[in-house]
Parts: sequence; C-alpha cells; structure tokens
Amino acid sequence: MLKEIYEQPKAIRETIGSLIPETGAISIPGLENFSKEFLKSINKINIVACGTAMFAGLSARVMFEQICEIPTEVEIASEFRYKNPIINENTLCFFITQSGETADTIAALKIAKKKGAKTIAIANVVGSSITREADYTVYTHAGPEIAVASTKAYTCQITLFSIICMYFAQQIGKNLNIVDILKKDLLELPIKVEETLKLSQKVKKFANNIYKEKDVFFLGRGIDYASCQEASLKLKEISYIHSEAYAAGELKHGPISLIENGITVVSILTVPHLVEKMVSNIQEVVSRGAKTLIITNQDLADKNYDNIIKIPKISEFLSPVISIIPLQLFAYYISKEKGLDVDKPRNLAKSVTVE
Repeated sequence: MLKEIYEQPKAIRETIGSLIPETGAISIPGLENFSKEFLKSINKINIVACGTAMFAGLSARVMFEQICEIPTEVEIASEFRYKNPIINENTLCFFITQSGETADTIAALKIAKKKGAKTIAIANVVGSSITREADYTVYTHAGPEIAVASTKAYTCQITLFSIICMYFAQQIGKNLNIVDILKKDLLELPIKVEETLKLSQKVKKFANNIYKEKDVFFLGRGIDYASCQEASLKLKEISYIHSEAYAAGELKHGPISLIENGITVVSILTVPHLVEKMVSNIQEVVSRGAKTLIITNQDLADKNYDNIIKIPKISEFLSPVISIIPLQLFAYYISKEKGLDVDKPRNLAKSVTVE
C-alpha cells in the first residue's frame, strides 16, 4: 500500500497522458463520437460504483454539476441494480471499477443498457469484463494495484473524471474560464502530489499519537465531504477503527452528541467560500474537548489549532486528489503502529466478484 501511495504522481501522469495538450482542445480516445447535440440532450448523468470508486464518483458529481451544469446522481451499484432506476436514452451512465470485474457494477450496467441509457465504463484493467459490456470505455492507466485498500486507482479516477468533465464543458461551451484554470492546474497536479507526499512525517506523528483510539470522525463540506467519506473508509478498512464522515453542517443535527473530551476529529478545508463555515464547525468540536487534525490549503494562520497539515493550493475540483493523500498515509501509519496486515485486511478482497 505504501508503495502504491508513492506511485501516485507517476500514475496521475499516466492518466493525464496526452489527453491534456498544453495548447488546443482536449481529446479523449473512445469518446470521439460524443456529439455536441447528444451532450446537450442529456437530462442527467448517473454515476454508479461501489466503495472507493463510488466516493470518486461523489467528487465527479460536483464537477459535472458546477462546470457542465448537468444534474448528476451518484448511486451504490448494489442499490441501483435492485430498484427501478429512472433513466432513459437521454441519460448518460458512468460505471466505475478498478478491476473491471465488480459483480454489482457490471449487473447495474446491464440494467442501464436495457433502459436505453448510454454507458461509459471507467476501468483500470484493459480487457476486463465491464469493458466488454459498456458502450464506451475510458481507462485510468493507474498501473497494477495490489493492496486491497485502493489508493492510486482512486486518485486516478478523480483525475480522469476532471478531464472528461473539461471535455464535455468544451463541447457544450459551458464555463470555459473554469476549464482553462482547471487545465493549468491539472498539468501541475503530479508535482503537487509529490509535494504533498513530503508531509508524511507530520502525518505519522499525529497517527502515532492516536492509534489506540476507538472512534474517529471526519468533517467536510462540499467536495471535501466526498474526500472525508473516502478517508473514513480507508481508516476502517486497514486499521479496524470505527470512523464516520459527516457533512459538517449536519453536526448540530445529531452527531455533535458523540463529541466528547479526547475524541479525534479530522477536518478537510479546501473550498474557499466554505472556510468560514468549516472553521465554525471545528471550533464547536474543539470547545467540547476534541483533538483535531486539519488538512487544508487555506490560510488559517490566525486560528490556534494544534495540528494543521498545509497542502498545496489547487483548484477545488482537484483538491480531493491532494487532500486524500495525507489521510491515506494516516490510515497506513495507524495500521502499522497497531501491527496489522496493511495490504490484506481481514474479511476483504481486492475485487468483489460475487454478491
């Protein structure tokens, strides 16, 4: 797992590949047939996946809705396949799976096709089962991922979705100013991931101080909430610590009753217009005795917090790629400190090929 965490700069470069030229339009092999007319006719996008891939979809939803202005839903494949999804020939469905063999995701894709929706598989393994079922396939090119807990596949999925989103926006002429900024940031993304990996010792120090905890909470707003859900899953998967991720605005609607002296709360703050609200939420938990770890690329210099990990600034749409890296390391160091098998956590398989 640690090896794959450190492979992320290279994996992201491979995913970007030649899709983002320094000048000229974005081109995505496999999606050349997506006409402007079809993209303008889409009534909604459905993103369907399981586990970590589904959390990558939550970040993608923010991009599609805010940049392309297309309504987007994210659904768990095992739920999608057993309901009557309201989709038709004007619905575009993405199905995300690292292995391309996830049983629930493949079954969900077949249902979408029966209802006439256009289907795109986002996969990492060339020639896998889902690529034979989907109308279109786009590969992440993350390279082999062996550890059960996904790291580089997740960040490459978000990277690829940002490229697809930019491509769609260019085709339909939406928010091209945002696309230009995002394109510039995307080309700098691998270097910023490398910079973030250099923060590992600060993460390790905090992890070693709290590895005996029984509960950890994650707080975020907007796209940071999606990152919190993935961070919480990573911690559960390999350290066996109970953790929950909450949209920070929901604190007062119940979860704050769980905050008591000494509890650990991890917060992500990368969305500029939400910083003030997030700071207020953090102050709420600090006043109740919580230990806090803050992952941010915003200026919190005037705030007296014990543990702030400052990550590089980047577009908020790409921030999940950066902000998750300290929290992948966080889960890893806690698991190692507990003496657990990081790469093969109990009861889990790399690819869930049965229900």
